[in-house]
Amino acid sequence: MMLHMAFSECAVLPCFRKQSQDFNSMKDESLSGHQDLIEYPSNCREILAQLSSGQLLMVNSRRRNGLIIYKRFHAEFAGPGAAVGSFFDVDCQRVIPVGDLSLVHPETQEERQKAYLIRRQWIRLTQQFTDNPVPLQRAQMILNQFENYFSQDTIAQLPDEAFALLVGVLPQTIRMLRRDPEGSQRQSKP
Repeated sequence: MMLHMAFSECAVLPCFRKQSQDFNSMKDESLSGHQDLIEYPSNCREILAQLSSGQLLMVNSRRRNGLIIYKRFHAEFAGPGAAVGSFFDVDCQRVIPVGDLSLVHPETQEERQKAYLIRRQWIRLTQQFTDNPVPLQRAQMILNQFENYFSQDTIAQLPDEAFALLVGVLPQTIRMLRRDPEGSQRQSKP
């Protein structure tokens, strides 16, 4: 049984109220063709409730999609193929779907294990950015990665706060880069 609904219609603003490897190399993970897609109303609270329930789901690896998951003091990005829910996200406070979000149930132990490993890869990728001590450079790195993977329209819908929480910078830093990327890059050089 295949169910599908695009989350791109999810209202972003109400939802967020409450170099060794890049995004493109992770997009090639594939699913077996028999997995069920999860259908949600286009309501971020429903997604949040699903993740907080402790049930294990996985971001569909056949799409350019993902989920920004707000924790208490930071945010994590779970991209294609990554596990969401379960013990990873019982403490999530907000979510923002990125792209045409679709979640699937991993059906075998092998699929679950692979999804956990992919979630860890997404976390490590973001960690590489946060290891950079220069806030403007961290902000530029995360924006570059998202711009290389998602469309401009998709990126434009994401709030500055989401990117800021992913790499530990102030929302103003992200806003400054989004308004004037060239000028901000000159300021970040020594």
